[in-house]
Amino acid sequence: MSTLSSALTVCDTLRRHGFMALFAGGCVRDRLLGRSPKDYDVATNATPEEVRALFPRIVPVGLSFGVVKVLQDGEEIDVVTFRRDGAYQDGRHPDSVAYAAPREDAMRRDFTINALFLDPATDQVLDFTGGLEDLRNQVIRCVGNPRERFLEDRLRLLRAIRFASALNFRIVPETWDALKQVTAEEGLQGVSAERIREELDRMLTEGGARRAMEALSESGLLSLILPEIADLKGVPQPEAFHPEGDVWEHTLRMLDLLPPHAPVELAWAALLHDCGKPRTITYADRIRFHYHEKVGEQMVHGIGRRLRFPNRRIERIAWLVGNHMRLAAFPDMREGKRKRFSREPDFPLLVELGRLDSLASHGDTSVIEWIRQYLSHEPPAQPLPPPLITGDDLKALGLPPGPAYRELLQMLHERQIEGVFSTREAGLALARKLIEARQPPDE
Repeated sequence: MSTLSSALTVCDTLRRHGFMALFAGGCVRDRLLGRSPKDYDVATNATPEEVRALFPRIVPVGLSFGVVKVLQDGEEIDVVTFRRDGAYQDGRHPDSVAYAAPREDAMRRDFTINALFLDPATDQVLDFTGGLEDLRNQVIRCVGNPRERFLEDRLRLLRAIRFASALNFRIVPETWDALKQVTAEEGLQGVSAERIREELDRMLTEGGARRAMEALSESGLLSLILPEIADLKGVPQPEAFHPEGDVWEHTLRMLDLLPPHAPVELAWAALLHDCGKPRTITYADRIRFHYHEKVGEQMVHGIGRRLRFPNRRIERIAWLVGNHMRLAAFPDMREGKRKRFSREPDFPLLVELGRLDSLASHGDTSVIEWIRQYLSHEPPAQPLPPPLITGDDLKALGLPPGPAYRELLQMLHERQIEGVFSTREAGLALARKLIEARQPPDE
């Protein structure tokens, strides 16, 4: 992140030493659209060596491409020397760069609305590619030959869709046709999983998530990146619970309902919450999806690893997907189970996921409202007491190790939370009875 004041300071320093200093790219686009830019990039005719001489604190990243990260007031400002690019052989970086004039620099950029410059000293906009007209017409258009732009960096296939979706712009036919053609012929080869994931994160959280998924589907990119989501199309659902239609339409409706700037874990959970349905569908008495949430939970781990999610994010999304069906039973749970469940760190996100799920299907949010009322009357969350009974205790009582351990320990902890017992001795006595009975008491 970089602020306007830090960017202006950098520009003032460059100008005082006789260099041009213009805002460039996305920050100009956003200012012209009345949006607050997240970052400010500065373009200049100063060479990287001259920039380094002017600013004592820099991050030496991107120097070979004419980029110097200047540290100003604790923030990083990208200062880019006007350049023209040589050929692209790796699908991301030019083999060579040559310093050039602003017009030539504009012609190397991806889309016309990102090829604008603005002089902060005069507020004059420099437009060499027709970007101002495309902003007025609300369209996404590649600079120059669209096929060449996409082949230079195939991530631009995703960026075109992200910009169009977030801004609610239309991709012009020539650019759209080239996007589909390059997708079919080249795909996203050479683009790292991390860069793909970052684009998807932004599609899901910057607005227009439904439009983004629809465009990914129509372009052929969805099948390449997220085949598990492409598989949702045409999967029927019982009309009584899902009058909206198939799983794909249900998922799109949830994405449409995402609140602005939703947490990325919630956004991904909305996209993936029903990804297990195609693999679990049965038609016995009616359409059912037995344990689709648990199948989906496992699928999240595979998708997350493929897209190089941080491990903690995978765990959080998988927990949301794996538990979203449990909310329906929340009002009927024993109090100990309710307390354990509601104290999970991401339980508020799970409730929001459940609200979106309900609104995107049958529309009945009564259970969600019940949960919210319950939470509103709960005292401020206190740490749950540590379990008095452990696995070693169960082993000492003669219970052979196995799947029953986890279920029984959880049950005993819930009874402890409810106040059924408060001492280790009482807990051992209850554990002994449950082991002897070899069946849990009624929930």
